[in-house]
Amino acid sequence: MTRVIVTYPTTAGAKFDLDYYMSKHMPMVSQKLTPHGLTRWSVSKGVSGGAPGLPAPVSITATLEFSSIDQVLAGMGAEGAGIMGDVKNYTDIPPQVQIDEVLK
Repeated sequence: MTRVIVTYPTTAGAKFDLDYYMSKHMPMVSQKLTPHGLTRWSVSKGVSGGAPGLPAPVSITATLEFSSIDQVLAGMGAEGAGIMGDVKNYTDIPPQVQIDEVLK
C-alpha cells in the first residue's frame, strides 16, 4: 500500500478554512483521485505537541491511501494541477507532501 500524507504546519497568523477544506476540497480530491485508485482518505487536526502544554507542530494532516505508487503518480499527473490550484481557497500555508510505502 502507498500512503500520501499532506501536512499543514502550525503557523502563527495563517489562515485555514477548515469548513471549506472538509466540505469542498477533500470531497473534490476524493472525486478526482478515486478513479485513479484512491481507496480511503482521512483528515486529522493536531491538538497538542509531545509534552503537555506544547502546541501541535502540525495543524492539519490528510492521509490518502492507494494500492501502489503508480496509482499515486498517475492520479497526481492527471489531477494534481486542479487539486493544488484549490489550495489558495482555504489556506495560505504551503502544504508539505510525503509519499510513504506502508510496511505493516
